Amino acid sequence: MFFNEDIYAPTPEITPLTMALLTEEDAAGNLVTYVMEELNDYTVSVPASKVMDHACKFFGSSLKGRQDGTRDICGITHKAPISVDPLSGMYFFPTTSPSSKQCSWIAHSHIDHILDAAGKGTEIMFKNGKKVNLSVSYGSMLNQVQRTAQFRYLLDNRIRFLQKQVSEKAAETFA
Repeated sequence: MFFNEDIYAPTPEITPLTMALLTEEDAAGNLVTYVMEELNDYTVSVPASKVMDHACKFFGSSLKGRQDGTRDICGITHKAPISVDPLSGMYFFPTTSPSSKQCSWIAHSHIDHILDAAGKGTEIMFKNGKKVNLSVSYGSMLNQVQRTAQFRYLLDNRIRFLQKQVSEKAAETFA
């Protein structure tokens, strides 16, 4: 966890082990964020999109900055997937509008497959065997997974292109 000066409380770090930030109601009816990780899960009282914003800031941007980047790279404007940190493969997509208090975030790289939960939304099966049911239509969830894959492909290609250019320039310097 890193220290958040804005609210003087620890905020969970998003890492390559984070599989999802799920918005849920606690026993008192308050919205909380259930942080699902590969090895352990825990609950925080910070909204999921706020946790995501802090994660983006940790890596030098903001949620809005990452959303703007997605729009500039592939034209996605609504429910835009984001790269928290492309170098460590942390790509997430929102299940609803990030401005909605009900928004959850799913890590693209941890998804094994998704299933239509027969009128009850979508079941996401993660690579480690954990699963979660979300009240989001299968079509919407499939679209989010595919859009994230498209964004990931385009951004990764840009990064590889730049790395290749730098390598070639460095090789020319020593030739």
